[in-house]
Amino acid sequence: MAGGGDSTRAILFALGANFAIAVAKGVAAFFTGSSAMLAETVHSLADCGNQGLLLFGLKQAKQPPSPDYPLGYGKAIYFWSFLVALMLFSVGGMFSLYEGIHKLHSEEAVDVNKLWWAVGVLVFGIIAEAVSMRACLQEVNRSRNGRSLWRWFRESRQAELVVIFGEDLAALLGLVFALAAVVLTMVTGNPLFDAIGTIMIGALLIIVAVFVAIEVKAMLIGQSIDPERQVQMQAFLSGRPEIDKVISMITLQLGNEAMVSVQAQMREKQDVAHLVEQINVVERAFKVEFPEVRWSFFEPDSKPGL
Repeated sequence: MAGGGDSTRAILFALGANFAIAVAKGVAAFFTGSSAMLAETVHSLADCGNQGLLLFGLKQAKQPPSPDYPLGYGKAIYFWSFLVALMLFSVGGMFSLYEGIHKLHSEEAVDVNKLWWAVGVLVFGIIAEAVSMRACLQEVNRSRNGRSLWRWFRESRQAELVVIFGEDLAALLGLVFALAAVVLTMVTGNPLFDAIGTIMIGALLIIVAVFVAIEVKAMLIGQSIDPERQVQMQAFLSGRPEIDKVISMITLQLGNEAMVSVQAQMREKQDVAHLVEQINVVERAFKVEFPEVRWSFFEPDSKPGL
């Protein structure tokens, strides 16, 4: 998509951060013998798997069109992004909720030594996720064109970047919640804070996963291109000397490519050969101005209703 961020770079940063955090949690689990930390190691490795799915989806989306898929495989990334949202909901959110509720009913004594290990891992995790979030925001800023983050999130057609943004945001806030819960547990000696923190993390992951899934579902069904891009296309077509009036324009986002169907009233009304040449000129100029448009269908028509 023209002007869009490099989602591959954001995914690789997220993959690197999650892998580094998984290693840190694994080391802490080895030295403390903590089953909870071991479970968190598995959780972080599962997050690495999510980034792997997104990279696979991007690769699959680049396959050329075929007789069975004449408009290409661009929408494949939407499927894999939706799958990652489901993973974030189930493996992330539901697992954390279960673990938090389990801790509420646990009478296990607080081991301060294990908590110090947890603090170290969480601080490292916050730093790693902050680096990943910064890289993601750099790519988001390239495509949001002055829009607020919320508006960009609702209007963006880059499913993989929407997923990475949501996942990084949830992970960073979740680590902050976890650190606050662990510190409160150390200060008070009451494991209730640790349980509450885990439940808050689970709720956060579920909320983020639901919002991400809603946005990706819209793309999966068949969403138009970015609204701001549509305005630019309308203005471009209306300003062409060959076109008298744009009657209608339908757009469809297909991964990082797009399809556009235009119905317009042309100025040339007598010479068919000249009319065809004018349409070809407009289409060539249109694809140069909007390089993400791979398929365009142009229908010359009379005034609406005639």
